[in-house]
Amino acid sequence: MAKSLGEKLRTLRKEKKLTLDGLAETVGISKSYLWELENRPQAKPSAEILDKLAIELGVPMAYLLDADATLPGQNHVDEAFFRNYQKLGSTEKEQLRRILDTFRKS
Repeated sequence: MAKSLGEKLRTLRKEKKLTLDGLAETVGISKSYLWELENRPQAKPSAEILDKLAIELGVPMAYLLDADATLPGQNHVDEAFFRNYQKLGSTEKEQLRRILDTFRKS
C-alpha cells in the first residue's frame, strides 16, 4: 500500500516519540512547515530538508521519496547509520572504531 511522504514522516516521528516541535527544531525548520509536510499532499521539501529529516528519523532519503517503499528494514537502518557516520568528525569516527573493536574482542 502506497504511503505519502506526510504519512511516513508522521509515522516515523511518532515511533521515535518526537513532537512536531522537537523534530522541527532538530532539523532546523518551523513547526508549521513540518505540519505542512505531514498534512499537505502537495508539500515538496528541498533535498537538504529531506536529508535532514531522513537522518533524524533513521531512514534513507529514498525511503521518504518512494511512496511504494515498505517500512525500513535492517538495510535501511544500516544505510542511515553509515550516512550519519560519514558526517562525523575524525575524532568521533575514531571513538566509534574503538567501540566496535571492544565488541569484536568480547
